[in-house]
Amino acid sequence: MSAQIRAIVITVSDACARGERKDESGETVAQLLEELGAEIVERKILSDDLEPLADALRHSAERRDVNLIITTGGTGLAPRDNTPEATLQVIEREAPGLAEAMRTETLKQTPMAMISRGVCGVRFGTLIINLPGSPKGVRESFAVIKPVLNHAIDLLSGRTDH
Repeated sequence: MSAQIRAIVITVSDACARGERKDESGETVAQLLEELGAEIVERKILSDDLEPLADALRHSAERRDVNLIITTGGTGLAPRDNTPEATLQVIEREAPGLAEAMRTETLKQTPMAMISRGVCGVRFGTLIINLPGSPKGVRESFAVIKPVLNHAIDLLSGRTDH
């Protein structure tokens, strides 16, 4: 029996935070997680401001009822794309294989994968994964990591029997 995935979905977008655009990528993340059997504990929409984003990641990761945080957005090269930097500020250990696999596989579908700077890592037993900010990018990247998510959460929860 696998550990239950209890997730927070964080959309990082100035336009969504201002109410100028619908949060389609966050909805896509939540839907994919629910299809996997995960419980969505909370959804947030934040601006691209670095420090508030890092604070939100830190506080979310330290909640006892959460073991996965998936961000969507803010992973490109634009000046306000701060999600990787915020994530690097808060994680205790990187999980580079997840980000590498997402870039490698999605590169087969779009050259834009080359400019994704998303990172993945662990803080306080919570896995943090940065996904791109488009529904298409979310679906393609999530498909890459989906086969290992339950096992990763099991390992983080101390279930290390193989």
